[in-house]
Amino acid sequence: MTVSKLFGLVLFCGLFLPSQEVLSGPSCAVSPGAMQKVLSDAILQNGLLQQHLQGLVLPNMMGEGGLLNSPTSITGLHLVKVLLPNLSVVLLPGIGVQLTISAKLELSGNCLVGLLSELIDIFVDVSISANIKCTNFESGTVQVVTEDCLCILGAIKIKLLSGLLSLSVNEIVLKQLRATLPGLLCPVVDIVVNLVNIQLLGTLNAVIPVGTAGTIHYQLASLPYTSGVSLQLDLDGVVKLVGGIIIPHDSSPSALPPRLDKLLVLGLPQSFLNAMLGLLIQIPPQTIPCTAQGFSGASHLREAILTLIPSRCPVCRGTSALSIRLSLSGKPLLVLEENKATVELSVMIQVFVKPLDGPILTLLLLKADLGLGVQVSIAGGRLVLGLSLGSISLSLESSDVGIGNISSLKPHCSALLVETFLPLLNGALGVGMPLPNILGISLAKVDIQI
Repeated sequence: MTVSKLFGLVLFCGLFLPSQEVLSGPSCAVSPGAMQKVLSDAILQNGLLQQHLQGLVLPNMMGEGGLLNSPTSITGLHLVKVLLPNLSVVLLPGIGVQLTISAKLELSGNCLVGLLSELIDIFVDVSISANIKCTNFESGTVQVVTEDCLCILGAIKIKLLSGLLSLSVNEIVLKQLRATLPGLLCPVVDIVVNLVNIQLLGTLNAVIPVGTAGTIHYQLASLPYTSGVSLQLDLDGVVKLVGGIIIPHDSSPSALPPRLDKLLVLGLPQSFLNAMLGLLIQIPPQTIPCTAQGFSGASHLREAILTLIPSRCPVCRGTSALSIRLSLSGKPLLVLEENKATVELSVMIQVFVKPLDGPILTLLLLKADLGLGVQVSIAGGRLVLGLSLGSISLSLESSDVGIGNISSLKPHCSALLVETFLPLLNGALGVGMPLPNILGISLAKVDIQI
């Protein structure tokens, strides 16, 4: 029985603390209040709470013992305005978030005391707190559940148009508001939270074009997880080539490492990254003239090959120009180890000559298995991989002229690939893997761990 580790990239966003685990650049500069601002903008600044409270109507209030012991009634009491709204967020370990909304509600209605009818305005301070947790994960989406909603009433101020406020009116208002408001406000908060969940999931569950190569459809791989200080999101998705062909990969959730100094933790599994790598690296075969006036790597390879050609091949030594054809063999593979990333790929190197009066003659067909070092960074909201040659293994596939010993060609092939093919790879990867604008938080700087 073998046990394998599930590797991936983890993007830490929060206050920067230098770490030996940082692979590139400075870290994410997202303040601890960023998530609170996101929710405040969605619920308060965009008017969502005001909109759903606007239709709030309270039941009629009835009482005895008003002026001259006349019956008192307050009818048509409705919300006029939400004043001074404020929102705060606390992350609850393993549960979700505790959302607290405080505001002053302006209510208005009609007050009848005996035969005297006049307008009544009521200003009441409210504080609504509720635990919000994610549940029912399916196909990259989650539902949110509002639990333990608690509504506390603070100061209550009552105004009558006449200025006459009887003790009975005050008692009726206090008693009725405490009995009815919590039951009216908590369902509204539940509706608002669910709408915000849909809105914020839309920032994650997004289809993003990757140049002209295809698209990446991001989604959650598992339920979001909260520690006491961070929100952890395990990402996955569907990678498609132009035309709708899906690049397959294994999808499985992973446990993200905790980081107490970070606010937002994003995980990208190795298999998903490999699918994105396959989308970016689509390099057509390249043909390079193998002459002294060409690339220096090609020229040196030409000279080395000429020394290996048997004398029985006069056409190989004539005036016919040699050419080199470089092409990818198989799929590139991103390999992640702890604090280390490499890309493994194979390149076919065909050295050939095309006589004026004959078919193409392949002097050598070589296979170069490359191990490329990877530098990982974030630029413009995109994950960018920079490659450098780490190792090369050369093998002979065939030779039409009987060349058998290629041991002297390795340094020349290495120089050729660094000079000609590696820039093509880095150019393709320079487009970057676009990351979703999660919760509207800009990933201006990121601390990356493998």
